[in-house]
Amino acid sequence: MASNNNLMTGVVRTAIITGGGIGGLTAALCLHHFGWHARILERADTLEEVGAGIQISPNGMRVFQALGLAEKVVVAGFLPQAAEMCDGQTGEIMFSTPLGSAATHRWGAPYVHIHRADLLAILADAVAERMPEAIQTSVTVTGYGQNKNRAWAVTGNDKVHGDIVIGADGIHSTIHAQMLSDDKARFTGHAAWRMVVPVERLKGRTPPPNATVWTGKGRHAVTYLLRGGRLANLVGVVECSDWTEESWSARGTQAQALDDFAGWDPIITRMTEQADAHYRWAIFDRRPPPAWHDGRAVLLGDACHPMSPFMAQGAVMAVEDGYILARMLAENPNSDAAFTAYTRRRRDRVARVINTARDNARLFHQKSAIERGPLRMASRAAPSFTARQLDWLYGHDVTKVGAA
Repeated sequence: MASNNNLMTGVVRTAIITGGGIGGLTAALCLHHFGWHARILERADTLEEVGAGIQISPNGMRVFQALGLAEKVVVAGFLPQAAEMCDGQTGEIMFSTPLGSAATHRWGAPYVHIHRADLLAILADAVAERMPEAIQTSVTVTGYGQNKNRAWAVTGNDKVHGDIVIGADGIHSTIHAQMLSDDKARFTGHAAWRMVVPVERLKGRTPPPNATVWTGKGRHAVTYLLRGGRLANLVGVVECSDWTEESWSARGTQAQALDDFAGWDPIITRMTEQADAHYRWAIFDRRPPPAWHDGRAVLLGDACHPMSPFMAQGAVMAVEDGYILARMLAENPNSDAAFTAYTRRRRDRVARVINTARDNARLFHQKSAIERGPLRMASRAAPSFTARQLDWLYGHDVTKVGAA
């Protein structure tokens, strides 16, 4: 573990975290790991997620290992056997990369699919156990303030004081808006459907026990299993210009979703027909800004660098952010120096993920089999080809001393 200035000085410093999502809760646990205290201010009345799955790759699981939560995440989730790409209409598999035990062997930690609500509950329970009463709900943060010694979150007519303020309040971040008012997120030209379906309803149309990308002309879908295989998760992405609402709770209709994926594999059709709700949201991203902090206020996760889901790394990058930020604060008693070091260690890596996700959008939506031919040939000629392409991402361990 890095040197801990809080323990060395006997003074416990406090971070005010705006946002009680995956990024904010993980950051709080990472800070506690390094001897800090945290207070989490969440706008919603309760900590909950609209039903959806999330993929935690080995680089994210490394942080949960360090926090003593990896086993709980694995038990609550599902371990896919492979990452594969197939044709959305014919079902032809273009490549398959082993996961399961192979992921742990190659990258040092498992690859896990988990329901967002289950992960949020694990993190919230850990915060409540380690820092009782740290989470405060029904709090609307309208901005932040600071002087040379302290910082605070503004909540209506009140202020919540601490040593620093961390903006983990998502793509619509109030902290980001005050800090970087001209830095707007970019609409990617894509909208995504999200659905979760009990497997018992699918009657033989259950998706494979893998992280499967189904590709097609101007659209793609991703399927995987959750909760030990009892739930199936579907994300369907389409190119569009008429749906630009970035909201986890906005809904479309079953008819719209079926129309977007008409003629696709029966697995996609069956899942769409059996889903109780068809959530739809516009996808935005943003290049990481040059500066991630203003004095004693700092950003992490989607509040700083929202990204498209085409690398399944949005939440994982926030998890990595939280650990590096906490470690830099432990190593640097001066918060400005810590935030500068944090930004330097994170900016290039996050930018690479964002750019790779943009490239994947083009790859997944290629218009013909001829365009996808080179990828098919490369993966078949060298079965480890795709795994090697992911080593820089999945093999990275932010919990190692000196890791960027």
